[in-house]
Amino acid sequence: MWILLAAWVASLLVFAAFFMKTMIPLRVVAIGSNVAFISYALLGFRYGIFGRLYPILVLHACLLPLNVVRLSQIKRLVAGVQSATDEDVLRALLPYMRSEPHPKGTVLFRKGDQADRLYLVQSGAVLFVETDTHDGVGDVFGEVGLFAPHGVRTLTAVCERDCRLAVIDRDKVLELYYQDPEFGFFLIRLVASRLLGNGGRTAASAMH
Repeated sequence: MWILLAAWVASLLVFAAFFMKTMIPLRVVAIGSNVAFISYALLGFRYGIFGRLYPILVLHACLLPLNVVRLSQIKRLVAGVQSATDEDVLRALLPYMRSEPHPKGTVLFRKGDQADRLYLVQSGAVLFVETDTHDGVGDVFGEVGLFAPHGVRTLTAVCERDCRLAVIDRDKVLELYYQDPEFGFFLIRLVASRLLGNGGRTAASAMH
């Protein structure tokens, strides 16, 4: 009776794992199925059929610590993404950027242009003509166009003073977005702050 119950529970947990859409619930259910299969195999001692079930015991005894480690890694990653500051992300981003000088009056891009770059102001100031708003040292701009429909600029950006800008190309931004959860979360916050009209996008003084 108990061995049959353990077998059904283990099978149902494996079946449930295929319905999990995110990794943390998937790993939790997988751990439950590992425990259930180990219990099922150990019950083989009681019913005299352990010789046929020990491969199941070996398999799930190996999978159980693996799933526990992966679950721990995912939780640490999520905690790291949530605790990472914008300054941390930008500090990690800088090695992928190149620095460019631009004299006062330079039009960096016009509304409707293809969005092909993300910018960080290292010195100077940038004016957004249509909204008469400004970005200064430590601010990141150009992110909205990268994710806008058809990938076009939504504003015109002009150097209000002589500027030095750190620049990264769109393809590299998208590569980092998919590979680095902290950077992806940073971009989401950045776009959201633009849409909400929040000017709080300044990086640390170490970025200057």
